[in-house]
Amino acid sequence: MNNQSMISLNVGGLKFITWSSTLQKFPESRLARMLNGNDPEFRLVNGVIFVDRDGILFSYILDILRTLQISLPTDFSDYQRLQREAVFYELYPVADLLSQEHLLKSKPEILEIRFLLQETQAFFRVFGSFSLTISELAGRITVFEEKLTGTSWKNHEVPSQKFLTPLFLEKPSHHDLVFQCGTDYNDQFVARYVSIKPDQRKLFSGANVLGLLIDILLREGFRLISTRTVSAEEKIECYCFERTRYQEPLVINTGQTQGDTTEPQRKATQMHKRK
Repeated sequence: MNNQSMISLNVGGLKFITWSSTLQKFPESRLARMLNGNDPEFRLVNGVIFVDRDGILFSYILDILRTLQISLPTDFSDYQRLQREAVFYELYPVADLLSQEHLLKSKPEILEIRFLLQETQAFFRVFGSFSLTISELAGRITVFEEKLTGTSWKNHEVPSQKFLTPLFLEKPSHHDLVFQCGTDYNDQFVARYVSIKPDQRKLFSGANVLGLLIDILLREGFRLISTRTVSAEEKIECYCFERTRYQEPLVINTGQTQGDTTEPQRKATQMHKRK
């Protein structure tokens, strides 16, 4: 049969139309072999191949064949049944990935901001359940420092912001980062500004930085779930956010050309046939 032949299927009462080349993405699978007409589970009725299986689950199988990706709805829960269908069609690499639900399910993500205000300085510590989010956030936050000598706080006006030095953020671990803003005066006047992309402003008021950070998180899918005071004496405020982190589609590598089965797939095929 030509690879570009159009195939009509009726799976459990649901009708599908696809190219034969789509069904042959895994040449040693049962779906590919059914095109030869020698499998009793696939019967040709009035020009349509009938398969007595679950049609709804087959729609996911067909989408996987078309895209070579596993991208399921966020409310999908029938992983075991879909895996069973993948085994039936002898799509063993697909079945192996479907057995790893933790790679496919969306997960709740928690982010916590701890905010400490001491006179003219504000300290921030951000904790996250996903290190990738912390890394992305760290890439968007820049702290600038300005030092002035020969002046005092009383007669010092708003710093000129002409000579600002970027500072590296402190990352105690993969899951949190620390930064501060505001003004301090010991031997010299020091002002620290915080800029958070995509906002271009440089802010040194802790309340303004906190408001901007919360606003950005809310726009990016987080929702505020709780606020609390961690330490009444030090006035540490804690803001806890949550969002659903959707998994990226899993890409399936067939690892083969037509008629050429790789060793990993050969082992997977043997393993499932022994079950």
